[in-house]
Parts: sequence; structure tokens; C-alpha cells
Amino acid sequence: MKSERVIVALDVPDWEGATKLVEMLPGVTFWKVGLQLFVAEGGDILKYLKDKGKRVFLDLKFHDIPNTVRGAILSALSYQVDLLTVHAAAGREALKAAQEAVKNSTFAPKLLAITVLTSLDASQLASDLKIPLPPPEYALHNALMAKECGLDGVVVSPQEVRRIKQACGKDFLTVCPGVRPQWATMGDQKRVMTPKQALAEGADYLVIGRPITHAHNPPLAWEKLLAEVTEPP
Repeated sequence: MKSERVIVALDVPDWEGATKLVEMLPGVTFWKVGLQLFVAEGGDILKYLKDKGKRVFLDLKFHDIPNTVRGAILSALSYQVDLLTVHAAAGREALKAAQEAVKNSTFAPKLLAITVLTSLDASQLASDLKIPLPPPEYALHNALMAKECGLDGVVVSPQEVRRIKQACGKDFLTVCPGVRPQWATMGDQKRVMTPKQALAEGADYLVIGRPITHAHNPPLAWEKLLAEVTEPP
């Protein structure tokens, strides 16, 4: 079912807003909790989602020295989430430390490396971060490094999925933000595709937030999204 490949981002500031959306959208089986909501509500919101039988993507983008990344991963394991992120920019040793932290766990989440934020374009990579590679090349470099370190996949723009699948294998997970339905605005995303285009490129999961959660009628937006990704070509 394509609906199970859509992760809805709970990018809201508090418990009330989050639980209201979860109750309003019973058909959503996979939710993402990011920095804003986790800082506000901590593990309680993760327990709430798991008690509801939902799958959980905890997207905290750990980016620190290897020992701190290892410790953060070990602490996060107690939440028994399904997907967990570490930033590739933390470097090879931090990625290895993250993988070592999960490999002996009885409930190990799939560990994903953040490649290039979808809010960044080539000019920002070059001018702000002094990275001369264009986003597709830098994303591929980070994906290959993550693969070598034993991670399960990457968070990546849908525009880079095809090359990463070719280089890292079809079982290497690609989780894609920067996905916007035909009827939605881009917002602060720069490297985007429609849901149908992203799935055609080989994306394993789509992360979609504001087009659904900030819609005037979230259930209607969810139904429109499902219709868009399931309609025949």
C-alpha cells in the first residue's frame, strides 16, 4: 500500500496540536517527530504514538562528536522507534559510532544518515558551507559513506534517489522530504518533486508535513494526497 510509504511530519509545537492531528487522521500509520515537538514533549509523544500502534520516525539529526552521538543513540533506543537519524556531516567516525550503538540492541531502529537538507541549494552549499560539490554529488558522497559505515539508508531529496539506489543497492533505504503534492506550495523547500515522481524515482518513503498538517482541512488533504499517488499514470 502506497499510503504506508507516506510519513506525515508532526511539525507542530505541542501535545495538543500533535494529538489532535493523530486523532483527525486515523489512516496515517507512520508519523515523524522532529526537533520542535520532541523538545516540547520528549518521550511522552513517542509513547503516545506507539500506544496507538503507529510507526515512528524520530528525526533528531544527531550531529556531534562520535562519543556523544553514540550516547544519544543509546538513549534513543529506549523509545523503540522505527527510524532514527544521524547527520552525515558529523563524519565517518560518528556514523560508525551510531551504527555500533544500534547493532546489539534487541529493538534496533533503521539508522539513516542525513545527506543534504532539502532547504539548501547549490549556491548555499558553496557560499554558506564552502562545499564545492553540487547537491547531487554531495548527497551521493554522503550516501556512500553511510553505506560503508553500515547504516540502513539515507534521508535525501527525491532528485537524488535514482543515483543513490544505483550506487548503494535497492535495499538501501531512501527516505525523502522535499515532496510536495501538485496542489501544494513549496515553502522553504528547494529540491522538490511530487509524490508520484518521487515514488517513480525509487523512493522508499515520502515525508510530507505542512501540505497535510497545516491544511485548512487535513483529512481532505490526506485523501487528495492518496488519490494523487494511486492514480494511474
